[in-house]
Amino acid sequence: MAYVQFNRKPFEGTFSNLVDDLFTELPLMLNNGFNNSVRKDSVPVNVKETAGSYELEVVAPGFEKADFKVNLEQQLLTISAEKQATETSETEKQIRKEYSFRSFKRSFTLDDKIDATKIEASYINGILRLNLPKQVTVKASQAIEIK
Repeated sequence: MAYVQFNRKPFEGTFSNLVDDLFTELPLMLNNGFNNSVRKDSVPVNVKETAGSYELEVVAPGFEKADFKVNLEQQLLTISAEKQATETSETEKQIRKEYSFRSFKRSFTLDDKIDATKIEASYINGILRLNLPKQVTVKASQAIEIK
């Protein structure tokens, strides 16, 4: 067992010490991504654009293909996953538990450029890839004057 020593006990000190700690630690929280638009309980997503499609890469290790649910309703694409924690048997004793599975849900609004009928998904090595093909637009022929 390791011996841990604190410099001071939590909540020890005066109200002014508490306020001083708040103002010294608040800028550190803001610089470390506290104001980031992606919440901490969310998964990171990369979006790439190619000539014919958009590609979403959702980093979600530890899940299985069956854990994911991808839904498109009107123009809202929702990606969610949920993994249930495994039950330990009565003969096993949990000594230490450092990880747990969590669920997530991300939503994206698609525009009219996406062909929703041809969306494909694959899950390989902890990365869920969604291929969102662009719609093929037929250019209207311009009027040509024939002499």
